[in-house]
Amino acid sequence: MGPAWDDLRKDFPAAERYVYLNAAAGSPIPKPVREAVGAFYRDLEESGDRAWELWLARREHVRVQAARLIGAEPDEIAFVDNTSVGMNLIAELLADDGAVLTDELEFPAVTLPWVHRSVPVHFVPAVEGILHIESFSMADAPKAATMVLSHVQFSNGCRQDLEAFGAIKGRRSFVVCGSQSVGAFPIDVKKSQIDALATAGHKWLCAGYGAGFVYVSRALLARRPPKSIGWMSVENPFDFKNREYRLVTSAGRSEMGCPAFGAIFALGAALDYVLGIGIPPIAQRVLELNAYLTASLAGAGFVVLSPGGSHRSGETLVEAADPAGCARALRRQGVLVTEKPQGIRVSTHFYNNEADIDRCVVALEEYNKENY
Repeated sequence: MGPAWDDLRKDFPAAERYVYLNAAAGSPIPKPVREAVGAFYRDLEESGDRAWELWLARREHVRVQAARLIGAEPDEIAFVDNTSVGMNLIAELLADDGAVLTDELEFPAVTLPWVHRSVPVHFVPAVEGILHIESFSMADAPKAATMVLSHVQFSNGCRQDLEAFGAIKGRRSFVVCGSQSVGAFPIDVKKSQIDALATAGHKWLCAGYGAGFVYVSRALLARRPPKSIGWMSVENPFDFKNREYRLVTSAGRSEMGCPAFGAIFALGAALDYVLGIGIPPIAQRVLELNAYLTASLAGAGFVVLSPGGSHRSGETLVEAADPAGCARALRRQGVLVTEKPQGIRVSTHFYNNEADIDRCVVALEEYNKENY
């Protein structure tokens, strides 16, 4: 027996208040996440840092859960504010290796950290909205030391086969942005031969803003020292030695100061929540809703610009002549989506249902009748 999706939906008040089809921008949080954060701040209010040691232990539970989610080891996980911080951390480790191979669909947070460091970046073109793995092969692609791409593209939802990309990486390092997939689709960093991965918590993980995590493989950690450290990056930090240090060997060396406990505990509650449901069932539900959406849109005469088949994800780009006007009109009807240059992006997560999709399609039809 699978998850009771209608019951889980009740954990998301926003899903009852709006037709919330905007997980790719930022998801609402479920009640357990709010409760976890509230409990922490209540404890802080009433007792100051009395529970410091307990908080540190709780942080390590969150680290274990993040590692479990992507098939990593806990010592390969570091907490970061968001994907941009994580990608910069990764770029600091790999920038000196040489050129980067990426694609033209990427979100700026994936590419700009390399451009900023004057690393040559080669952009592989998409063909009809799809990135073809052959374009990244060692034989056909521009020479590069690092291959960087998103598991799911923010613009049109194109989902890539990470294991297939890992199989062709060759001598290159393989870096993945998971912000549009972690929490919605399975990832195994070992099977996919991923060297580093960064993700935010506020999208498909439903953790709210301020906490994400980065994975750095043990091999890469051993090979490259960090460019930045702090007092919490060292062994025995409470010895307060300010003239010498021994770095911790884990990815936690990048957590330089006092932890952002509130955001980390929100992330932990979200991880517990999605792992409790199971990522495979979530992925199946996300894809079922997406297929229902694209079929409904096509049946109503709308042009879907997102790829289907094995590239299908939880994101659908729908062609619109005036994306901003369309998104505003839908918002007035309580349907929340994101405008894009070619149209509107509609995101279906497990807390959505078919009624949400029906209301979205009707709202789009009404908008077109009134404006075209």
